[in-house]
Amino acid sequence: MHKAILKTGVAAVLSTLAMGANAADAAADAAAAADDAVVSAVIVTGTRSSGIKVENSASPIQVLDSASLQRTGQPDLIQALAQNLPSFTAQAFGGDTANLTLSARLRGLSPNNTLVLINGKRRHGTANLAVLGGPYQGGAAADLNYIPVAAIDHIEVLQDGAAAQYGSDAIAGVINIILKSNNHGGTASATGGGYSDGGGRTADASANVGVEPFKDAYLSLTAESKYHGYSDRGGIDPRVITAANMAAYPGMFQQAGYPHVNHISGDAQYHLNVLAANFGYDFAPDSQLYAIATWGHKEARAYENYRLPSRLPKVYPTGFSPKETMKQDDYALTGGIKGVVGGWNMDLSSTYGKDTSKIGVADSGNVSLFNDTGTTPTVFHAGSFIASQLTTTLEASREFAIGWAKPLNVAAGLEHRIDKYEIEAGDAASRYKEGSQSYPGFSLTDAGSHRRTNEAAYVDLAGNPITDLTLDLAGRYEHFSDFGNAKVGKFTARYDVSPALGMRGTFSNGFRAPTLAEEYYSATNVSPTSAFVQLAPNSAGAKLVGVDGLKPERSTNFSVGLVLNPAANLAITLDVYQIKIRDRIVGSGALYGSGGSVNSPAVVAAIKANGNVLDSTVSQTGINIFSNAVDTRSRGLEFVATLNQSYGTAGKVDWSVAANYNKVEVTKINQAPAQLLPQTLLDQTAISDLETASPRVRVNLGALWKIGAWTINLREAIYGKSSEYGSEDGSVYHKTEISAKAITDLEVGYKINSAWSVAVGANNLFNKYPDGVNPALLADQRAAGDNAAVTVLPSFSPFGINGGYYYARANYKF
Repeated sequence: MHKAILKTGVAAVLSTLAMGANAADAAADAAAAADDAVVSAVIVTGTRSSGIKVENSASPIQVLDSASLQRTGQPDLIQALAQNLPSFTAQAFGGDTANLTLSARLRGLSPNNTLVLINGKRRHGTANLAVLGGPYQGGAAADLNYIPVAAIDHIEVLQDGAAAQYGSDAIAGVINIILKSNNHGGTASATGGGYSDGGGRTADASANVGVEPFKDAYLSLTAESKYHGYSDRGGIDPRVITAANMAAYPGMFQQAGYPHVNHISGDAQYHLNVLAANFGYDFAPDSQLYAIATWGHKEARAYENYRLPSRLPKVYPTGFSPKETMKQDDYALTGGIKGVVGGWNMDLSSTYGKDTSKIGVADSGNVSLFNDTGTTPTVFHAGSFIASQLTTTLEASREFAIGWAKPLNVAAGLEHRIDKYEIEAGDAASRYKEGSQSYPGFSLTDAGSHRRTNEAAYVDLAGNPITDLTLDLAGRYEHFSDFGNAKVGKFTARYDVSPALGMRGTFSNGFRAPTLAEEYYSATNVSPTSAFVQLAPNSAGAKLVGVDGLKPERSTNFSVGLVLNPAANLAITLDVYQIKIRDRIVGSGALYGSGGSVNSPAVVAAIKANGNVLDSTVSQTGINIFSNAVDTRSRGLEFVATLNQSYGTAGKVDWSVAANYNKVEVTKINQAPAQLLPQTLLDQTAISDLETASPRVRVNLGALWKIGAWTINLREAIYGKSSEYGSEDGSVYHKTEISAKAITDLEVGYKINSAWSVAVGANNLFNKYPDGVNPALLADQRAAGDNAAVTVLPSFSPFGINGGYYYARANYKF
């Protein structure tokens, strides 16, 4: 079994205690030898030089092996990364369709600021844009859950700006997922679990097998199937307990679980099936054909707000709870050839990825359609999102002896990329007048297909002028069909004062072009009491409120760090960093046309110009829009220490401390267009989502203890306080704060024999919950009869709102 803690600091708290017979001890010794190989693993991320080991990296990189990913309990790659990396925060709950595709962010930045690679090749993003407000708003990054954990050999996480090396999206860092390349043997695993307070029932089965299809070839195949059930952590909807509604709608009492009839605050239900294949064929010395393929299909549904019987009394006399549904297909295929040509290491590849999300509404109805025609469907096709990306790259590298301590490595490359994004309109019934309840279908004006091309060239020079000094200089030029040109660079250096002390630092500038979804997404977001139009920044309606498209973000990154190895079994890294982003793309706060404390006539005009018809019964209407609204500055510190200690007959313990401090500040807010005044682009809620919704401090304390055939994995995750402002109508804002919490994860495992092992464990062993939503905000919502009062636990909680999760797992190795 590989060590979960690597020498440079897997920020992972990975633990195993094993107690058993002498035969098992011998097996453990063999595993330890394999662990040493992992500790000195050669990395391919953050450098174009070959043969660089993780402990010698000039940039801060953390490596997670497959064992550490599996021991997180939930077979979910996003959760596995979040539990192991303090700077990586996972989304626990999303609004509307975002609850069907959860995302994550690195160093407190947008999910779109982290680039995902598979075996070094760019991964396409999801089509399901996170639209509604919150710290993950605007996220359309790669959906990590379409990569089965069982297919992964290890993950390299570069926590440094790398736009000059990899292009757009790499402002916060890079996650490079390295797949297994075994040509024999395999593993199988089955996991089951659920939340201690109900819901979230999970069942997962996965298998990986390696075969040798012919001589000098490997084919690693992985399949996974997962089910996850609903959870509900909401409170009582104030609309169902008012005296007037109770008297007017006695049918409400027949709703199951009354008065807990609104189930929107909790996990979505989904079935997910994924496949992955990794192929390589060494057809000649130093030459290889390779291919990567992934495919996944998800069917998911999430509860939306309960509708009172007054909405469609003849169809739903007791009221109804619509459900948003999604059928999502995601696939990617990479093909390439690499080898040595004229002394140069060449790599030519092409990757195509596509994500299609078909959005539906179930258990719903269209009120206007029923009133006008006497009938309405109860199931609707609301439309589809389709995103695709085709990336072709040619890379070359060669070493030149120029009299330095080590040869100068020269790397260069060309890249061509085509991005497409499309919204398909919903069926006629879903978009008739105000549309289907809870999620109106995409209108004909929302629909459209959009395309962008991008060409890039880079050069990277790296070498050692003297034995202990490493220098790396990278430059990149990009041309976008819709944004023009970008030039970025990065300088990296490391100096080893002694074998026990190294110093490193980087300076770079970067950029991120807005995703096509951020530019062109348009839809109507509704609740029982409100209707807000998400205006596309490039639309005619946006121009009426003074927004005329988006421009790229620009960033400057700086970091310095120390690498300490005071003893053979002790490794320490400490890095401090600063990231400045200019013209950061963020979602606006609520911009009211009616029902707010301040309203703007231009908002009403923009809604009409966009062709939207809103529900006449709601009390609040308005718009949301993406814009280059702010400049931000992130300052942080990352610390990792690992100590591997043998205690003789008492076994071995791997101790670890991994910590992240990250402070995000909004340094400039661009003036709202005159058409919106006195409203501002960002309200207090939107600003707090940027600055304080993720905790500034996160610490992981871990111990991995093995002695014989028993294992214990113990982790203590400490989350600093986080907060968010909220308001009923934009007049008075109340701060919801989650105090610092320590969450305990524990797994106990037993190795039955060389093939079989079992484990039981808990994430959040002591069933801790975040502090509740500010009572004053809930009081305002209840007084207004706002269904939002059902959200009694803050959705921005970094450790979720569901409490403890308990599981059991069986593994088979062959």
